[in-house]
Amino acid sequence: MSVRLAIDAMGGDHGLTVTVPAALSFLQSHPDAHLLLVGRPDEVEAALQQQLSRVQGGPAPALSARIRVVPASEVIRMDDNPVQALRNRRDSSMRIAIEQVKAGEADACVSAGNTGALMAISRFVLKMLPGIDRPAIATQLPTQNGGFTTMLDLGANVDCEPAHLLQFAVMGSALASVLDGKERPTVGLLNIGEELIKGNDVVKEAARLIRETPLNFVGNVEGNDVYGGKSDVVVCDGFVGNVALKTSEGVAQMIGSFLRQELSRNWLTRLGALCAMPALKRFRQRVDHRRYNGACLIGLRGIVLKSHGSADVLAFEAALRRAYDAARNGLLRRIEGAMAAAAAAAPPPAAGAAAEGSTA
Repeated sequence: MSVRLAIDAMGGDHGLTVTVPAALSFLQSHPDAHLLLVGRPDEVEAALQQQLSRVQGGPAPALSARIRVVPASEVIRMDDNPVQALRNRRDSSMRIAIEQVKAGEADACVSAGNTGALMAISRFVLKMLPGIDRPAIATQLPTQNGGFTTMLDLGANVDCEPAHLLQFAVMGSALASVLDGKERPTVGLLNIGEELIKGNDVVKEAARLIRETPLNFVGNVEGNDVYGGKSDVVVCDGFVGNVALKTSEGVAQMIGSFLRQELSRNWLTRLGALCAMPALKRFRQRVDHRRYNGACLIGLRGIVLKSHGSADVLAFEAALRRAYDAARNGLLRRIEGAMAAAAAAAPPPAAGAAAEGSTA
């Protein structure tokens, strides 16, 4: 099965200097993939030819044959207002890339551009899957047992109702099954304690709703369980999720800073740091957020991946790999099936409520 990815080649802090080399590196490791580079044609072609000339081993013609440049005359800046970008930048590289998914020209879209604009345009162009009220941002985080936890929402929805958290749980379970190959991933609800009585009314009601579905629900999980691997999926609202994600990225940066500081101290601390360096490097690599770059805007009638705006080549290529895996393993089909199963398992409305509804 060939997988086609549309790339917003102009998006992000670094634009073509990152997206084009990442695209070529991705193609070399995925022989069944085809890419649509969306952007200003002259600039994209120039960057593409420059990078192709650097490809080792002479496979440049084969790679070039799997790339198509799609014209777009405008670029959405990182500080653009999302609403204005939606209304006024109809020929932007971001919007044209998303429209490739809607038109069936691409199986997924990847952009490092303005998050708010990407969410607004994706929702406007692609619409929502049946039974989903709001899209959520989901990504995978490494755990201490060597696996991953899929966490959502990471910032798309600051205020959520219990039904939204239920939908996130269903979508997160489907995403984890696609990315990890697990038939029934465990699902946890992020809370301030494991006990049923803990949390606010929204979280308590969400837990009740999730328990009534066929999901493999393990109950409440706490913040220290996210990286502990207690559940394959962690569900929360976008406010909490975004704070948790940014905190974890800060910890990874702190580790890198610590290593540099220790190596610059006196010979004794330098010797100790050098002895511990292999283990510390492995740990740093494990928590390197660039290797887990690529958050899925889940719940849309199409697959859209959001890369960090500051992503380097390594990080952007990681986002391309995630989009490839989601498309190749039928993410949308799995979400639709999971939503149908959850709806079928929901208890029927009370007789009084049904009668009241029929009267209205």
